[in-house]
Parts: sequence; C-alpha cells; structure tokens
Amino acid sequence: MKNALVYKLLLVLTISTLLFSCNKTDYGSSSRATGWKYNSKDGGFQVNTNYKEQETGPGLAFIEGGTFTMGRVQDDVMHDWNNTPNQQHVQSFYMDETEVTNIMYLEYLDWLKRVYPPTEPKYKNIYHGALPDTLVWRNRLGFNEMMTNNYLRHPAYMQYPVVGVNWIQAVEFSNWRTNRTNERILEEERVIKENAPFEDVSAESTFDTETYLNAPSQTYGGNDEATRGGRASEQYEKRNDSTGLYIQRKDGLLLPKYRLPTEVEWEYAALALVELRSYNIYRGRKKYPWDGQYTRSGKRRTRGDQLANFKQSDGDYGGIAGWSDDGADITAPVGTYEANDYGLYDMAGNVAEWVADVYRPIVDDEYNDFNYYRGNVYTKNAINPDGTVKIVTTDSIIYDTLSNGKIVARVLPGGILQTPVDENETYLRTNFTQSDNRNFRDGDKSSSRYYEGFQDSSIPNRRMYNSPVHSVEPNEEDSTKLDRRYDESSKRSTIVSEEVRVYKGGSWKDRAYWLDPAQRRFFPQDMSTDYIGFRNAMSRVGEKAKNKKTPKHNKPTN
Repeated sequence: MKNALVYKLLLVLTISTLLFSCNKTDYGSSSRATGWKYNSKDGGFQVNTNYKEQETGPGLAFIEGGTFTMGRVQDDVMHDWNNTPNQQHVQSFYMDETEVTNIMYLEYLDWLKRVYPPTEPKYKNIYHGALPDTLVWRNRLGFNEMMTNNYLRHPAYMQYPVVGVNWIQAVEFSNWRTNRTNERILEEERVIKENAPFEDVSAESTFDTETYLNAPSQTYGGNDEATRGGRASEQYEKRNDSTGLYIQRKDGLLLPKYRLPTEVEWEYAALALVELRSYNIYRGRKKYPWDGQYTRSGKRRTRGDQLANFKQSDGDYGGIAGWSDDGADITAPVGTYEANDYGLYDMAGNVAEWVADVYRPIVDDEYNDFNYYRGNVYTKNAINPDGTVKIVTTDSIIYDTLSNGKIVARVLPGGILQTPVDENETYLRTNFTQSDNRNFRDGDKSSSRYYEGFQDSSIPNRRMYNSPVHSVEPNEEDSTKLDRRYDESSKRSTIVSEEVRVYKGGSWKDRAYWLDPAQRRFFPQDMSTDYIGFRNAMSRVGEKAKNKKTPKHNKPTN
C-alpha cells in the first residue's frame, strides 16, 4: 500500500515537471534565435547569462521610480510662478544617502595632488581648479574666519557637507568617483593587477571607465601588465580570442556613472511618497520630506524637536544655548536628522544641493513628462585619423576658464576627448537635431514669442534670455595674466542663461519656506556659496523594482 502511494506521488511529480518544462522557456543556455549554445567552449556568442541585477554602489540608496506630481501645490507667496504642478514619471535610480562630505571631497583632492602634483607647472591648475572656495564663509559684517580656515580640513568638520563647490567642480568629482569605484571593482574581481590603483597610477597612467570600455589597451597609459595583471585574467582569456581579454559593458560588472541627480529625480526622492501609497493613489500631499505640515516632531520621544537644520527667524540659526532648536547654527554633520522614507538624510535643510538641470522658469511637461531634464549637450568620442579614439594626454589636457577667472580641468589625462555630435548623428532624425539642447523650446524659433529671422543665440541682444556676458581673456602683453571684463551694459534684462543651474532644498541659512522639495532656485554654475552642496545619483539598469510586488488580494492574512 505504501509502495503504491509512493509510486503515485512520483508519477504526479514527473508529469508536473514535464508540463512545467514544456511551458517554461530556458533563456540561459541557448539562443532562441539560432538554437546555438551560449558561452560554448568551442566558440560562438559569449554573454553573461548569470547576471542578477545592478549592485548598489558605495553610499547609495535605491529609489524605485514612479509617477508623482512635481511642483508646488502650496501658496506661491513669492510669486515666482516657476514651479506650477505637473505630473512626471521617473525611472528607478540610486541616490546618495547623505550629502557629499568634507572627508569625501578631501579624498578626491588627495588623489589629484598625488597623481598631478601642483608643484609641477603643467598640473598646477588641475589641483587648484578643484579646490573648494573657502572664502565663501566671509561676511563683511560677520566674524567667520574660523570657518574660512577650518571648515574644509579640520577633523571636527569631516562629516559635514562640503560647501564652496561650484556646479562644474561637483560634476568633476562625480566623474572621479565613478572611475575610482569601477577601478576598485576590477581590482576586487582580480581583473587588473593587485594594487594597480596605487602602484601603477601616475599622471601618464590612470584608469578611466569609458577609456577602459572603449579602448582598454590604452588604460593605465597602455600598461598591459596593470590592465590584465589580475589572477582572474586567464578565465577571461578563455572566453574569446580578443574581446574576452577585458571586461566589457555586456559583462555587467562595472557600474554606471555617478552623476548629479536631475531636478525631477531630486524632488521625487525628497518627497518619498512611497509610504503614502494606497494602491495607485497617493493619500494626500507631503509638504516636506517627512509626514505632516510642520517642521517639529510630533512623536512622543522627540516631541517639539526640529526635523531639519534651517533658520527659524531673524538671528535664530540654532536656538537658545543649552536648549537648541535644531542642534546646529551653521551646517550639521550629515545624518543628524531623521531620514525620509527612502532612507535619505537632509533632503530639507543643512545645505541646499546642486542638481543637473539648466534653469528655466517653466518645466515643459507638454513636450516631455518622462525623465524630464533640461541640459542635454550630446557629444561623441573624438576619433584619430587611424580610427582609434582620441585619448587625452598630459600634453593635451582640456581646461576651461570660468567667468570668474578660475581655471578648471574638464578632461584629465587618460580620458576620451569628446566632440559635439554632427550631421552624421542628426541627419533625418526626429528625436534630436543638434548637439546643444539646453535652450530647446525656450528661445529657439519654435518657442520664441518675438522670433526674428536673423536671431542668433550667440549674439547677446538677439537672445531670448538677455543675460550679462562677462569675459576673461589672457592679457595681450603677459599671457600669464588675465583681463577680467564685467558686462556693463544697461540693457540686460535677466541673469538667466545657459550657464545657470537649479539648486534644490532649503539650507541652514534659509527659512522654512524653502524646505519644500518643490521649491526651485538657480545660481551660476561656476560660482559657489556657503549654503550649497551636492549629492550624487546613479541610473539603474534593468528592472524597475528590486523585489517583485505581491498584489494585496494575494497577500497571506494572519
């Protein structure tokens, strides 16, 4: 009897397995197009069939994308009319849990100083161009020299958000962070030589992620021993004759770029509406990154405590001594206040933060409501006459002279030189027609109210946004000096231009009005302050969610 029961169970299991096998397609072993096996030792197509999902980069938190109402729904008491409500959809991405701190930025400066010694004249501007402006703390009627001298480098401020960093410097830090993170991944996977990031790095020999992916033999200045000197190199050599010698994008090992978040991403992450969801409807509207309409905690243990670092009133930056309202007068250590529902700290107060977007008074949701971003300047890799990508060398470093005269390096040795896209990429396209799209539908022919046939955006008095144009040029008699010329025209009507960027969130210097994530302000991209910092974001590749959702009607009940 017992044997008969076992036999029946085995029969049912066998039939179920066969039925399941017939209905389930195996995507991992062979091609559905040709039937050829993937990753065969005999040759053929080599692909990573074991890829699970994107690893979360250092310092980041996962933000699942979705739809939300961007813009201010409270009273617009400032009458800016620059953040009217509109519905947007954001793809999933990652965001720094905290603002970039002084110690994180000092690590960047230390690396630059070691690799490009500022004592050598040809590298001097690389290090000095990356230095934060510590003079932002000075006030003509304030005693702030202690912050000027100590805020960036003193260990007491190591975990405080870095300030005095302009938008361009924040972008360059993000690029450096990308390269160091991916370099570490390759070392941990034993692809590159052990300790190559320290022993084999110099001004002529550096690691750049895009260079490694596009011209891997030029990484570390062409030092093949460093690029393929890891213990795992043998298994990669066996995969394919030539392409298997290096990690490629299709291997899924290297992370996407660290970058500044777009304005829509930042606002979506700050609101953190994830816990206010009922099916596909949001229950109410949050005014701040935390629940409720007030800046003080209503919880029993912390009742009355301020939930962010901001200016309460005239002359009140921190409260009464011994009974501080928010625990800080200037900035506070990151993570001092409670995180929002995405696990992000200081999305209101402490310091305001740069985002990627060029500022315009409107968000053109009629044209696009998916991953909205104003600031696209499309480029492509520069190509040598022999067809190889053009790598920047120590003799061809790209520098920019900013409007304030500061010189910054935009492409470091080892990186790939970029050029604007041309007719080869734009001819007969419908989705874009030019390289620079910062002014799209906002001053060009299709959107300018008083369009003139001879309008030229490069001529100041023929631009829709007639902003000042300051100039900094080398002195004709002494090329080591700069002539700075202010735009003294009385006909300028705005300070909005292609070089002003959005910054979001209130700061230690702002009133509660600016803590609303919907608020948007702008500042020149090559200038810095003592109240604007930044945090990084990273795009997510693959599925929208990390965990599959279970419909509520299918969830088990207790």
